[in-house]
Amino acid sequence: MFLAFISVWIKFFLLLTPFFVLSVFLTYTANLTASERRSMAVRVTLAVLAVVSVLLFFGGYLFDLFGITLDAFRVGAGTLLFLSGIALARESARPLNQQKPDIEDMKTAAVVPLAIPVTVGPATTGTLLVMGADMREHGLHLPSIVGVLLAVVGVGVLLFLSAKVERVLGKLGITILSRLTGLMLTALAAQILFDGIRGLMAVAE
Repeated sequence: MFLAFISVWIKFFLLLTPFFVLSVFLTYTANLTASERRSMAVRVTLAVLAVVSVLLFFGGYLFDLFGITLDAFRVGAGTLLFLSGIALARESARPLNQQKPDIEDMKTAAVVPLAIPVTVGPATTGTLLVMGADMREHGLHLPSIVGVLLAVVGVGVLLFLSAKVERVLGKLGITILSRLTGLMLTALAAQILFDGIRGLMAVAE
């Protein structure tokens, strides 16, 4: 049981792409104070926990209820992610000491796009749907559930300590990371869109 927990925890932690999420988080919160950034990290973590729990236990039912396929989700998430990537790339070209963003906008950003689809993307969603279907068929598997939830908490801790990471990287490092993050987001979005469209076309055929 312990080995099963460790296996799920490591796999899901890596599936959440923690350092990629961290780079996006640092870019989005570049103009917040350390305390505001920690508060933002808590909001993102709670949002991710909520999304992961819903997808794990009710995701299959929700997708069936609304007639949503994973490929359709890929297209929607990919489009949103592409727009976010363009915005990040454009923002990173400006000085980091620009006017502080509206706090209400940042609260919204904690859910979209930081929780969905940056942290919980199509790959994570697909994995959770499969795990949920398996548990509905074979019963709840406690080590898997605990491993998934602790993996999310691990990402949250990384975000909570992001101010220290920023001090290590410095302003130049953050600027470079921001530009690369925008580029990576648009590339990832293009791949997600391509996979979704290819899957939908295969079904249509």
